[in-house]
Amino acid sequence: MTYIVGIDIAKYAHTCLIINHHGEVIIESFNFDNSYEGFKTLGSILNSLDSSQIKIGFESTGNYGHNLKNFLIKSGYDFMEIHPVLINRFSKSNSLRKTKTDKVDASMICSYLNTVDFKSYSKESYHNTSFKSLVRDRDKLVKQRSQELVTLTNLLDVVFPEFKPFFSSSLKSATALYILEEYTVPSRIKRMNANSYNKMKSKLRRTISYARFVELKKLADNTIGIEDDLLLFQIESHINLLRNLNNTIDKYDELITNEFLKRKSFIHTIPGIGIISAATILAEINDIYNFNHHDKLVAFSGLDPAFYQSGETEFTGKMVKRGSSLLRQTIMNSAQYSLIHNHKFYDYYNKKRDEGKPHRVALSHVAKKLIRMIYTLETKPIAFDINQMK
Repeated sequence: MTYIVGIDIAKYAHTCLIINHHGEVIIESFNFDNSYEGFKTLGSILNSLDSSQIKIGFESTGNYGHNLKNFLIKSGYDFMEIHPVLINRFSKSNSLRKTKTDKVDASMICSYLNTVDFKSYSKESYHNTSFKSLVRDRDKLVKQRSQELVTLTNLLDVVFPEFKPFFSSSLKSATALYILEEYTVPSRIKRMNANSYNKMKSKLRRTISYARFVELKKLADNTIGIEDDLLLFQIESHINLLRNLNNTIDKYDELITNEFLKRKSFIHTIPGIGIISAATILAEINDIYNFNHHDKLVAFSGLDPAFYQSGETEFTGKMVKRGSSLLRQTIMNSAQYSLIHNHKFYDYYNKKRDEGKPHRVALSHVAKKLIRMIYTLETKPIAFDINQMK
């Protein structure tokens, strides 16, 4: 007899139902805590069944299910993670009622498991969880840094509006950040001298010329900006936040790079994809062998277009944007850089443009080609060779 175990995951307690392959209830739904005692209760029930005939399934719910997965792996049980969208659609196809409880959800997971091929969760996927968490956390920090730059720009538009245009409308340069950290406001910047310039040159590997340095001092002396203590406090506070974010992101980059190089991956050998982007792609894919065809990886990244056909009506729509948003974002950015570093990608992009496709659509075609290439490199596994590229 095959036992179907459906678990509805929650933050503090989970709900479990066990049926057989005929759909008959073997053990009525019960709750167990997300704790040692709760897992011990689940383990004793599972141990009473034939372990070779158990199919365990639950929705992929991020952190809430992490400890449960760890317990099941250590206990030697296979399990299947199911995308919540699939369960939602399955539920709607089986009933018109709009009823949602933990017991109903556990029952629906059991029913779903009983109708699909059981694909057990890869243990490699579990070990990659921390790696994925690391790259996602870095992405959040990078976005937070971008917001800090916007806030700092808004403050400088009041205090020293000429500053950002002087640095080509970017505050990311090492020189711009150095001057803001050391001098902050126009009244201090205009008093900089030759010693200030030499000190800056000694600390930065690359900086502005002395003529440009003098020009910045003149701008500070004739600025239309307004200084006061409150604005000064705000600017200094956001500069400190920006400095801390930069230092933290640098540490993340070092750790991510080291972790990525431990893995047997060749994504970074593709021109236009750096180590951090390659690590992000690898972490989001998790386990390449979860995808038995490159088209499924394209779908997971959300890059495939929607398709509609009914009767004589048939058309394709916009990008579906399902799956991993971070993977899609990284692939699209990498596709942009690949146009610079790979002439075959550039020719392919122009071919799509000549067909009348807008820039973003043509770029999405390059991104899909890039995903297919990544799939080949990771499943072979081999390094990139432009001579083998079709």
